[in-house]
Amino acid sequence: MKGIIKALGLVFGDIGTSPIYTVTVVFLLLQPSPENILGVMSLIIWTLVILVFIQYNWFAMGLSIRGEGGTIVLKEILSPLVSGGRSAAFIAVLSFIGVSLLIGDGVITPAISILSAVEGSVLIPGFENISRGSIVFTAILIAIALFLFQKKGTEKVSFAFGPIMGIWFLVLAFLGIASIYEAPEIIKALNPYQGFKFLAENGLKGYIALGEIILCATGGEALYADMGHLGAKPIREAWSGVFIALVLNYLGQGAFLLKHPDASNILFEMAVYYIKILYVPFLLLSIMATIIASQAMISGMFSVIYQAITVRLMPPLKVGYTSVERKSQIYIASVNWFLLLAVIFIMLEFRASSSLAAAYGLAVTGTMTITGIMMTWIFYIRHKRAYALIAFFVTCFDMLYLSSNFYKIPHGGYWSLVLASIPLGMILVYTQGQKRLYRVMKFMPFDEFKKRFDMLYSAGSRVKGTALFLIRDTKTIPSYITQTMFSHGIIYEENIFVSIVSRSDPFGIAGFFREDITKGLRFFEIQAGYMEIFSAENVLREAGIEERTVYYGIEDISARNPFWKIFSVIKRVMPTFIKFYQFPPEKIHGVITKVIM
Repeated sequence: MKGIIKALGLVFGDIGTSPIYTVTVVFLLLQPSPENILGVMSLIIWTLVILVFIQYNWFAMGLSIRGEGGTIVLKEILSPLVSGGRSAAFIAVLSFIGVSLLIGDGVITPAISILSAVEGSVLIPGFENISRGSIVFTAILIAIALFLFQKKGTEKVSFAFGPIMGIWFLVLAFLGIASIYEAPEIIKALNPYQGFKFLAENGLKGYIALGEIILCATGGEALYADMGHLGAKPIREAWSGVFIALVLNYLGQGAFLLKHPDASNILFEMAVYYIKILYVPFLLLSIMATIIASQAMISGMFSVIYQAITVRLMPPLKVGYTSVERKSQIYIASVNWFLLLAVIFIMLEFRASSSLAAAYGLAVTGTMTITGIMMTWIFYIRHKRAYALIAFFVTCFDMLYLSSNFYKIPHGGYWSLVLASIPLGMILVYTQGQKRLYRVMKFMPFDEFKKRFDMLYSAGSRVKGTALFLIRDTKTIPSYITQTMFSHGIIYEENIFVSIVSRSDPFGIAGFFREDITKGLRFFEIQAGYMEIFSAENVLREAGIEERTVYYGIEDISARNPFWKIFSVIKRVMPTFIKFYQFPPEKIHGVITKVIM
């Protein structure tokens, strides 16, 4: 039960607040005729069944590494299964796009959720004439408070998230039941025929409406992405209850529209109609629910960015820790302030949740499509033909919804692509820049290095103590090490090469010595899961290493190509991996190497 309550607060905030705006924006495009209402409600329910229940709850959550899920996990599962450089490159690009779309979605989710909740204030007596500027200003203040709170950590208040969301889903279900009681004919929407009939009768207009209907499933990807925090079982159990509450509420909104076709802010008008005396508490509850949904997305962004850093997709960013007990509670200031500025900009640009819906959906459906492609591929390679066939069928639905969102691009949807292009551009510049840098740097063959090291070490002029040298592997030796030892003549009594290797599984840390290279020189390897947050200093101490100094290379990059110039700027302004992994700062010495790219 405890796991289910936690899942309600951590996983289901986004999809749980979708009823605030989904039906409202759909019927900005359509006439609220009985046929349209039945068709839209049928499509909403079956979208939840196919894209959330089947794709994520059933299939995706069955693909994990030690209980962890997400785009990067799918990449790590799929990459070893394929042969050929082109397939591996295609998988890598898919994962780059998936991570970038998720980050772009992380901007729009808080903006549309908070705006839509605050808009409900116009139904409070005396607030009917509140200006659009005041609504936007209030939403911005809530967003600022939310992002300012991040550096304090959510540990102290996160215990309340689950119960609050539990109350929210109960209220949604109650409003739905009350409304269905007045118009029970809405139950016909459970028949998928109503959805097919709607699409057949409305043609292009019905196809375009799919771009708004998909908003009911936003946040569905969180079932898979957040699986590592709680495990699959509590998320699946919680989803069963959430699904029932959502279906009841959406059917209730359809029933309310049948009786009140002039309704424009459907969920809030339902609340005024059925629980008028409790409307203000309901409004406050809806705002809290949207804040919790936004909080879950922000925390998810920190985790995704951290994963991307540890698997070398993104440059190292400064990471803060907000909890002594829970290492997974992290805070990345640069990401936090980027998200806040982007959320404020989006709120000012669109000013209304109905307008913002035009930018929402592309990133979500893009992420779902990428998940579907990778799932189908994995099942096919593993010879699970039935699973592959169903996964392909689901992926076709993903693509249908993705294509229906293309019409949004000139109407504001381009902002979704612009936001996603920022992290995608950084990933491409950084990954390609690192490959190029590695190719142009001067490395000494290991055999030559060993011979020169043995001669210098046996000469007897050695510095007392232990020195650590950061290195990728021992096949070739980077110039900063040869420069330090052979040009500057700095050799310690004990010299240790240290390599940090990202494991394919999300968790686990191991630090151990490999075989000694030669007298006075050893090789120590730290293996860590890509979700692990750890201090290299602690691993070194556990292994009995007490270093006097730590050397690492700094590349002074000179480039004419604009692409490589951007890369050189990233390398200059971003922290190094030695800071990211928390080596003792007072012992660090950077050795500069001039590189021409």
